[in-house]
Amino acid sequence: MDLLAQYVMNGVMLGLMYALVALGFTLFFGVLDVVQFAHGDVLTAGAFVGLASYAALVGVGVDAALPQLIVVVLAATVSMALLGAVLGRTLVLPLRGAPALNTLLATLMGGTALRECIRLFYPGGSQPQRFPALLPTGSWSMGRFNLRVDNLLMLVAGVLLVLGLSLVLRRTRLGLAIRAVAQDEETARTMGIDFRRVVLLTFAIGSALAAFAGVMNGLYYNEINFGSGLLLGVIGFSAAVLGGLGSFEGAVLGGFLFAGLQTLGAVALPFASAYKDVFAFTVVILLMTWKPTGLIGEKLGERV
Repeated sequence: MDLLAQYVMNGVMLGLMYALVALGFTLFFGVLDVVQFAHGDVLTAGAFVGLASYAALVGVGVDAALPQLIVVVLAATVSMALLGAVLGRTLVLPLRGAPALNTLLATLMGGTALRECIRLFYPGGSQPQRFPALLPTGSWSMGRFNLRVDNLLMLVAGVLLVLGLSLVLRRTRLGLAIRAVAQDEETARTMGIDFRRVVLLTFAIGSALAAFAGVMNGLYYNEINFGSGLLLGVIGFSAAVLGGLGSFEGAVLGGFLFAGLQTLGAVALPFASAYKDVFAFTVVILLMTWKPTGLIGEKLGERV
């Protein structure tokens, strides 16, 4: 039971990171019916901005962990929110009238350019970078179950972020505007909603979530890589599709389900846990074949 609890804890941490990435894809698809394939690279860029801000703080003599953590998170999320708005303005909105494949290719190439900029211009960017441990490193041991304080703090922060986003979408004027645009753009415009502003704010929010997930990933593994966003982006998109693209609850469910499949693959496969991703993606393909609209399909009304 102790070992099972350890696997569950690891799966929950991964699921939370995947859910944050999946929520970004869901927001983008909800307001514009587009898939923003630079999203994973935005996650990587956020992690590297956080690392650069940490190095700058150390350079000016700020050694306290709490101010470092605050600055790292704020620098990553704010800068990626601005970058997300720029990507939405330059790569997505101008292609609204074009086929969906054009937008997909534009964002895919934009993400590749961003990833290559990190590799070429960040000092040592082509090599894995050590991410600082900015959270308490203590732990509680109960048999073979080891609960790390930093994991617990990240879990609480991630859950609060997801709940906060849910409240914003359901209880604020901005959330109402986002849901209105997602449901019917034309009617939202006639009701006086600034469509362009809502879209750019949505891209900013989704990109900030990815940056937070990138910082979490760095704190969890104590390492970041210029290509780490590729796999996380694919997993996040798969989780969003699995849960039901356009569904908030579906994105969260898909993220945790995908992490659960990875954990199950690592535990259950007797020959090698290295195949856990193969196992998880195979099961996801089977689930999508069984239910193409996702586990929580978007409710659509028919116009008469």
